[in-house]
Amino acid sequence: MALLLCSIFFLFAAGEAASTDPTIKTYIIRVDGQSKPSIFPTHYHWYTSEFTESSSILHVYDTVFRGFSASITPSQASDLEKHPDVLAVFEDRRRELHTTRSPQFVGLRNQRGLWSESDYGSDVIIGVFDTGIWPERRSFSDLNLGPVPKRWKGVCQAGVRFTSRNCNKKIIGARFFSKGHESAGGLGGGIGFGGAINETVEFRSARDADGHGTHTASTAAGRYVFKASMAGYAAGIAKGVAPKARLAVYKVCWKGSGCFDSDILAAFDAAVNDGVDVISISIGGGDGISSPYYLDPIAIGAYGAVSRGVFVSSSAGNDGPNGMSVTNLAPWLTTVGAGTIDRNFPAEVILGDGRKLAGVSLYAGPAISGKKYPLIYPGKSGILSASLCMDNALDPNLVKGKIVICDRGSNPRVAKGLVVKKAGGIGMILSNGVSNGEGLVGDAHLIPACSVGSDEGDQIKSYAAAGHATATINFQGTVLGIKPAPVVASFSGRGPNGMNPEILKPDLIAPGVNILAAWTDAVGPTGLDSDSRKMEFNILSGTSMSCPHVSGAAALLKSAHPDWSPAAIKSAIMTTASTVNKELKPMTDESTGNATTPYDFGAGHLNLDLAMDPGLVYDLTNQDYVSFLCSIGYGAKTIQVITRSPAACPMRRKPVPENLNYPSIAAMFSTVKKGVLKKTLIRRVKNVGDVNSVYTVKVEAPKGVTVAVKPGKLVFSDKVRELSYYVTVKIDGGNVVMGDSGAVFGSLSWVDGKHVVRSPIVVTQLDPL
Repeated sequence: MALLLCSIFFLFAAGEAASTDPTIKTYIIRVDGQSKPSIFPTHYHWYTSEFTESSSILHVYDTVFRGFSASITPSQASDLEKHPDVLAVFEDRRRELHTTRSPQFVGLRNQRGLWSESDYGSDVIIGVFDTGIWPERRSFSDLNLGPVPKRWKGVCQAGVRFTSRNCNKKIIGARFFSKGHESAGGLGGGIGFGGAINETVEFRSARDADGHGTHTASTAAGRYVFKASMAGYAAGIAKGVAPKARLAVYKVCWKGSGCFDSDILAAFDAAVNDGVDVISISIGGGDGISSPYYLDPIAIGAYGAVSRGVFVSSSAGNDGPNGMSVTNLAPWLTTVGAGTIDRNFPAEVILGDGRKLAGVSLYAGPAISGKKYPLIYPGKSGILSASLCMDNALDPNLVKGKIVICDRGSNPRVAKGLVVKKAGGIGMILSNGVSNGEGLVGDAHLIPACSVGSDEGDQIKSYAAAGHATATINFQGTVLGIKPAPVVASFSGRGPNGMNPEILKPDLIAPGVNILAAWTDAVGPTGLDSDSRKMEFNILSGTSMSCPHVSGAAALLKSAHPDWSPAAIKSAIMTTASTVNKELKPMTDESTGNATTPYDFGAGHLNLDLAMDPGLVYDLTNQDYVSFLCSIGYGAKTIQVITRSPAACPMRRKPVPENLNYPSIAAMFSTVKKGVLKKTLIRRVKNVGDVNSVYTVKVEAPKGVTVAVKPGKLVFSDKVRELSYYVTVKIDGGNVVMGDSGAVFGSLSWVDGKHVVRSPIVVTQLDPL
């Protein structure tokens, strides 16, 4: 059964905001809101009389953040930084998007369990920050939905091809944010660099010209749609994780040109004021590079949301399988990596010598199977642009009438097929390089084409090099029951956490490979200008797709447990996550086939069969997050940039970052110290199960590490709902052998005969900075 999937992680490179006037840039100014003189009726009056002219202000922030964004010169920004009431000034940056069967795959069942207990999420509002929505899709029907929740305070903002009639009891609100984008300058006519919205390819409204936002929204909360498929692939019933949840759309990303921090912050401000319960944001920094929390508007906006009870789900990024590639690292964010599901779209390359090599494809045009064509690898010339099948890099005299082998990288995968077609080629074999390994992504190619892993690609290239090579491609449609599954996607962002390794990131993984969900009518399934096909659904891969699965899951849990905090919901999802595949064997890595670690999957794979009743939860208060920020060396003024309120860090006993009451446990030791080293960490758990529960501890210690837990038994009653415990981790600094990832892994579980409340343990040695 196909599921509607959520947004593909749009990774937007952090680029300088350019402007038609080279001296003007957009800056975000964080102000100490408590310093406003009473003479000014509003903060806006204060800002325009004391800080800058009204004509230069883009957004005023007053909910998750106190301050404004403005187009000013660098020297004006420098002067503002010196103002006693200004906490921080940072330049606006561009972010990227992180690019159906999955509800059943994560443990949801009709008429029972979490779907039934939560009424499919009907009273919960999910805010999706993305490229907008195509509201006419069947996935967004409001048939048989009850009235809009009374607490909703949002609007349905009209714009190009979008009116109040495009909202209903399903899409209950829609807004678009473009001021940051437009002030970022006119380079490239609004494609790639910000500037004026290019209205030949975009809608100045919440309507989706890209497809990503429609896909993620329907993944999180799409209604049941019968006879769904993408050109026959993944046929079945499409549905989101929380089919009755309400959607509020915040368009912050614009086709081809990313998402600007100032607009994202404005969306956080609006969404929290509007009354959303969950925010889904498949957006982040590119290249696995993360900013400190006080310079990261996603972290700042998310803190403002979480501190007011709103759960924020974010994508881990698509820069795996490299280590330390995970993004969206703040501990109050739930950071989601991607795994496969048990459905695939196989194709095979059949060589002239009879060998059959497995690959994948979503090609839906006239088949070529049965007839063999000459096979050529342009890369044997040694010219990189030819091996990558870049624009105008192929010689039609060599390519015409042949199947062409192209290497993955640089230009879009589907665009390579168009280059082959333009040069007269018949078909394409897209080969992974070593960095992608065996991880494959299905694409809706415009010519007969098949993606193959690095090993298969090498075999095909050596066969082609021998001369007189021929091949054909056989497309096999949709296959269910693929084993093993889930497997960690090769592109999924990996740990360790490059900012604070004491907090394990990603938090968990969810389905993010070959996800079927609703699509826009504005572009074809490849997103290429030359692709004129219209599709109700599309199949995409990325942590952008896994993030909305967790957004939908949070909506279901919030509906079933309205009093749970965002941290409690996150804990329930993490401590019940699965670390094994459907064959009950350890999860493996798509890129290598090897076993994976918590640096790859966090606490494990989303398993909603168990999350509704986790037994115990690790809860967190705003003060816990402030203590964490104190523990990593942030001063009072820096913390106020994030939290709005002045913070008092303890002078004598500095908190320890490992003691944040997180559902995963990480112990770091210095490589400089030798001999026996030990560290004691504290955690507290809240009983959300049977009142008189008794839990005993079960430890799987990492190799070469001793782990002791006190007390070894937790006894709850109607008077005792919360209890703390201590974890002492001991290593022999000179002799412990860290694995390839520089860490060893284990787990700690509290067990009462009905529940297993599991936390991963990570032990690592790092050089002190």
